[in-house]
Formats: sequence, C-alpha cells, structure tokens
Amino acid sequence: MSVMQLNCTSLDNYTPSVVELFAGAGGLALGLELAGFETKVVLENNKWACATLRKNRPDWHIIEDDVIKIADAGIANYMQLDQPVDLLSGGYPCQAFSYAGKKLGLEDTRGTLFYSFAEILKELQPKMFLAENVKGLVSHDKGRTLKTMLDVFEEVGYQVNYKILNALDYEVAQKRERIVIIGVRNDIRAKVGFDYTFPKPFNQKLTLRDILQNVPTSLGANYNDKKKAIFALVPQGGCWRDLPDDVAREYLAGSYHLGGGKTGIARRMSWDEAGLTVLCSPAQKQTDRCHPDELRPFTVRENARIQSFPDSWEFVGSVAEQYKQIGNAVPVNLAKHIGLSIKRYLAGIQAVSNERLQTEFHF
Repeated sequence: MSVMQLNCTSLDNYTPSVVELFAGAGGLALGLELAGFETKVVLENNKWACATLRKNRPDWHIIEDDVIKIADAGIANYMQLDQPVDLLSGGYPCQAFSYAGKKLGLEDTRGTLFYSFAEILKELQPKMFLAENVKGLVSHDKGRTLKTMLDVFEEVGYQVNYKILNALDYEVAQKRERIVIIGVRNDIRAKVGFDYTFPKPFNQKLTLRDILQNVPTSLGANYNDKKKAIFALVPQGGCWRDLPDDVAREYLAGSYHLGGGKTGIARRMSWDEAGLTVLCSPAQKQTDRCHPDELRPFTVRENARIQSFPDSWEFVGSVAEQYKQIGNAVPVNLAKHIGLSIKRYLAGIQAVSNERLQTEFHF
C-alpha cells in the first residue's frame, strides 16, 4: 500500500484531527480546515486574534492563554480529547538558544517558545506535526538554531524533514518563502514503510490582477501629501530608482549611499506581478507596497486577499491590529495544500493499519 494508491473517495471520507498552537488570526487553521481537518483546539494569547477566531469559528475550542504556562502545566489540563491527536501544528517564533559547546536537548531550550511547542508535542504524541517559520531560520546563528530544533524533535520521537516553500507556488498571489518542518512519529514511520512528501508546486502563478477584483470596501492606511507626491512619480512595478535623482536623494537621505538594491523603498506594485510578502505594517518607508493605480497602501481586505483569506473571514480590532493579524498569518491556500499533503500521508497510515488488521484477523 502506498499513498499514491489511495483514491479520492477515501481521502474525502477521512477527517483527521488537529491541535494548533500560536494560531494567530487563523490562516494556518483555516487552511487545514479547508484541507479536511477537524480543529479540536487552537491556542493563542493575543486577545484580538482570539476575538477574530471566535468571530469566525465560534464552535472551535479556543484557549486564550500563555503557551509557556500551558506547556509547563500540561495541555491535557486545558482540553478534553476523546481520541489521540493526528496532527499538532503551529508557527512558533524563532528564538536564539544559549550554546556552551555541547549538543542541546529539549531541556536546554527551556524558556523559549520553541521549548513549549516541543514539550506539548512530547505530551500529546500526535502521529505528525507541522511547524512553519521564517525562511531566515535556516541560516539563523549559522544554522545552529535550526539544527537544535531538529535534534530536539528527533529526541522526542519524530522523523523530521523540512523544506523552503514559496506561497506563490500554491495558489497565493504573493512571494512569501517560509520554512515548513514536518515530523512523523518514529514508530508510525517504521510500520508504514513510506516517507512524507511535500506538495508539488502549481505551474500557474497568480498575480494581483487575478485576485484584487471587486474587493469589499474596508479601512486602510493612508499616505501623507508628501509621500503621495513621491509615489505619483513612480510607475507600476517601479521603486525609488525611477525617481529624479534629486528627489531620490532627499527621500532616501542617508540610505541613498548604502549598498543593496533597496527596491522596497518607494515601491509601487504592478497588476501583472504577485504581491510581495504582506507585512504587519502597511506603510513603512523601507518596505512600501503602494497600490498599482492609487496613491495609497493596500487596504485590510486587499491584504487579506493577497494572503488568500476568503472575504467572509472577518478581523477584529483596530485597523493597525487587523493589519498585524493578516501580516503574521500563514497564507490560507499554502496551508491548505500543505494540509492536503499531510492528510494524504495520514490516510496512508490509516490504510496500512486497516490492511494489517484485515490480514491478521482474516477479514
């Protein structure tokens, strides 16, 4: 039996369970739901993100609390599960560890949010886990931070694989690279006989023109008159390099003579390209993303579209808080396609288990 032998019907009828940590505004959780997962518990400590989750999924079990406190006390004290968890997911923040010339284990990462994720993983022992993080984790502290994380995951009983995925390859109109770490519990991997494979990229790439049609009206940030005058001189797809030299020198000030392309400064997007990584603040000088036609940043709902959130997903809080929630989220469609690949593997595990039962009991 292999994953490829599973038919669509068996996948459609299979609903694995997921517990999510660091849920934020729900991009990852929603994507997994669209892939066919049943969300058992989500954990988040930001009150506005929790309000967003409750607004959109009042039936979800939402724990609004500190993950370190919960990991130390045991997450079982905060929830009731009638069956073992199939998947633990979440995007814990990247943090440095203290090195002393030794191989670090789980206890040596105590006090970090990674420790809390790993401790809850150790407690729940799901069949698989999914962790996502910024691409920079690969090179953080010359790769030692990531190596420590992978070592700890192996220490608590998981075979681990990771890959840099670009949201642009998975039905998201955004160039956003993230590291995705997938773990399979060792005893399961040993019995199943095949490895997890990451989702294949889509050939078609979406542009802003594809997704920013008929966007619902929403609040958004504005530029002051001086900044509007700057962007009026920048064509679609252009940046500060398209400004007259005297204007560019004044606008960039000390940054003018620094190295690097600085192409995020005075950047006006084009309809015929994908969006750049959606950030938590829409109008910072070093990372501008001006609307292709209008002299303004993208609105809340436009950024949500670029993150592939459906228009029905509402965000709670101030405009600044809504921008932050959207910028911190995992693109929904990226999460969905990762979820489908995980679900396929989990269904393969289920199929192998059923086949063995039939063989052993002569069904």
